Amino acid sequence: MSADSLLTFPEAAAMATSIRAKALLFHDPRSVALLEQVERIAHTEATVLVIGETGTGKELIARHIHKRSGRTGPFVAVNCGAFSENLIDAELFGHEAGAFTGAAQARAGWFEAANGGTLFLDEIGDLPLPLQVKLLRVLQERQVVRLGSRRAIALDVRLVAATNIELHHAVEAQHFRADLYYRLSVATVGLPPLRERPGDILPLARHFIGLYATKLRLSNPRLTDEAQAALLAYPWPGNIRELENVIHYALIVCRDGLVRASDFRFSPLQRLAVPPAQAVHEPTLPAATEAPRAAPAPATPAQPADALAAALDRLIAAGPSDLFHTVEAALVQQAFARCRENQVQTARLLGITRNTLRTLLKRHGLLGDAAVAGDAGDEEPPGAAAQRIAPVPSFAH
Repeated sequence: MSADSLLTFPEAAAMATSIRAKALLFHDPRSVALLEQVERIAHTEATVLVIGETGTGKELIARHIHKRSGRTGPFVAVNCGAFSENLIDAELFGHEAGAFTGAAQARAGWFEAANGGTLFLDEIGDLPLPLQVKLLRVLQERQVVRLGSRRAIALDVRLVAATNIELHHAVEAQHFRADLYYRLSVATVGLPPLRERPGDILPLARHFIGLYATKLRLSNPRLTDEAQAALLAYPWPGNIRELENVIHYALIVCRDGLVRASDFRFSPLQRLAVPPAQAVHEPTLPAATEAPRAAPAPATPAQPADALAAALDRLIAAGPSDLFHTVEAALVQQAFARCRENQVQTARLLGITRNTLRTLLKRHGLLGDAAVAGDAGDEEPPGAAAQRIAPVPSFAH
């Protein structure tokens, strides 16, 4: 395996297994073509937008772009979903002493911290609209003004943004600014899910086997033919991150140095994992709104969109006074129930950000104050983003 075919985080072995995809391998023909595209983009100064499902390795792509760019400054990674709307302004752009309550001293923001290098903004779709305006201005003027200051600070920062939602759909829904979208997508990298690059599955599995075999003091464990077939047949809704966890568990329970298919513990959420494009174009209807099938069956079965149009037509004909509220409430309620009240899965299914989803859930009485407070545990704590500043990655052989 060549140095360029496997991307890993610095000190990846010391990281928690469930944080993010910790390895990205380019063996499948589609992955090889992707790496060639990334290499060409890296040598430019273009702003990059990386689009891919959770767990596909978007940050590893960003780190590789930084390494190949020739920039001498640091690589700084920030999760836009890790901060409240009140804090993210100061975190990104910095603040002066006394700019707000608790600002005892001046502090540089993440843009200044990345000066001379690369700033990676993950979950860019979660950025509130007022901050999108300010980000656009920073990208256009190449300078930043801290909160509480009038002095502009010049920047030499390359921006790489990432999202697991289709931003152009967010633009259509007016959750994301069109001008910022065009500014970010100068160079777009579409990172395919693991199920669409099957040639990477077994090489990645063997990489994780080598990684965890050492930790578990196992002597050269190997996959049986049945186990390999099971790995290739599984759809991997959690992508590389899930593959790592599955291999880790299998090595713990395997016997005689052989990893069998029965050793794998696959996620029960695989039926809830819907690719973003499919979630937008092929909405799933509640059973009550599906048109009954006549006998004999028609030559061309009704598409979900046709059934939805028919249901909406009947509803509009009834003329309720709160039509939009009724339709919106039904969509949000059914999606939330289908995803077993999992906010991350629901937001992905609807093609919106989690912040937007929370607003809709509260609007329709599906999320109380206690639930809002409890859900904060799903995100990174405010201090976590500071711990993600790291030097460029090592490339394992």
